[in-house]
Amino acid sequence: MKSLVYHGTKDIRIDDKPKPRITDREDIILRVTSSAICGSDLHLYHGVTPGMEPGQTLGHEFMGVVRKSVRPCMRLKKETEL
Repeated sequence: MKSLVYHGTKDIRIDDKPKPRITDREDIILRVTSSAICGSDLHLYHGVTPGMEPGQTLGHEFMGVVRKSVRPCMRLKKETEL
């Protein structure tokens, strides 16, 4: 799948990464329908955030639809919008 990946200061690329897998009973898989950037993304881009390593996937401001859930009783059934 396509992912936004940090490669260094001012070096952000769209790379192919393996599709996510459910590894814990609390996990869900979303199909992302939209996303945005915020101030912390800009800090990462400019190299101001310590601890960011090349190869890490960026992104935490997104919306999507549940594609898979281990525990459907969590009210997060397939096609639930988040």
